[in-house]
Amino acid sequence: MQSTSHKKSTPLYLQIAKTIRSRIHDGEITDDEALPSERDLTEITGASRVTIRKAIDKLISEGLLYRKQGSGTYVSPRIEAPSSFLSSFTDDALGRGDEPDIVWIVKSFSTATADEASQLDIALASEVVRLGRVRLANSEPLAIENAVIPKRFLPSLDLLDSSLYEALAKLGHRPVRGRQKIRASLATPTEAGLLQIDERSEVLRIERTTYSAAGEVVEFTRSAYRGDRYDFISELN
Repeated sequence: MQSTSHKKSTPLYLQIAKTIRSRIHDGEITDDEALPSERDLTEITGASRVTIRKAIDKLISEGLLYRKQGSGTYVSPRIEAPSSFLSSFTDDALGRGDEPDIVWIVKSFSTATADEASQLDIALASEVVRLGRVRLANSEPLAIENAVIPKRFLPSLDLLDSSLYEALAKLGHRPVRGRQKIRASLATPTEAGLLQIDERSEVLRIERTTYSAAGEVVEFTRSAYRGDRYDFISELN
């Protein structure tokens, strides 16, 4: 790791964190690989142990690194999520052995906008369920999801706990197929705050539309997933 010179405009620990972050993103340091010890990083960079620890703590808070008690600091493995199968965040997290959680931003009935009515194939000003939530795994915020569902598919908010698909399944409306669009983008200040990442960090924006067995649109969701933690994988036949 190259020595990092001090710049008055940026604290030294942030410069060191940026260098480590870049090496992780470039694949120079791979998943579950150990970082040099704090003592070694001090010798390499010329920074104090306190500065090195602040840089590492910053990257741990971003989810890029994790500590093993008595062992060292390691690169967090990226999450590989299947993009060719229709599944929920909760199911994906449980399938990886993670503990899913949720922070609600919005959970209410509302009137569909013109764009939402078009996406859901419903009449303008129809009633919809509007859901805004931060999705977490092992207490780490990973995604922001904003979903809109026609009210007839979810007539009571009391039926919804954490998994939307589970609630829809209980009512006989679980989606059976869907389509989604993924594009790269940068986090807005609000998104960065909710995801606990730096402003203008990379995010993956996903638009998903799902359908019932009868061909009705059940859900339209716009999401922002952390680009530093997610790879979406497709099977090619």
